[in-house]
Amino acid sequence: MIRVTFLYPKTAESTFDMDYYTSTHMPMLAATLGNDCHGWGADKITSGPYEAIGWTLVSNAEAWAAATATGKIRADVANYTNVFPAVAIGDVVSSTSGPAERV
Repeated sequence: MIRVTFLYPKTAESTFDMDYYTSTHMPMLAATLGNDCHGWGADKITSGPYEAIGWTLVSNAEAWAAATATGKIRADVANYTNVFPAVAIGDVVSSTSGPAERV
């Protein structure tokens, strides 16, 4: 499984519509991925060089490439922001969805 992370930079001119991102864009991405989407999330960043961070868990790089090949997802970016994100793709090594186990 891979995690695709989208880092949206914060600038003096940047705009970001989190409502659109979470109610329209990310569900559209999940629907495009179908069974290859294993979850997604979005964070509103309060400090640092980013305004928002989004992520999705995908079965594999091939599924990600197929889902984004049409350009539909990329074309929708202009509907919620005026900046293009940095994208980081990596293999998921470890993850938890509940309270972290304390050692």
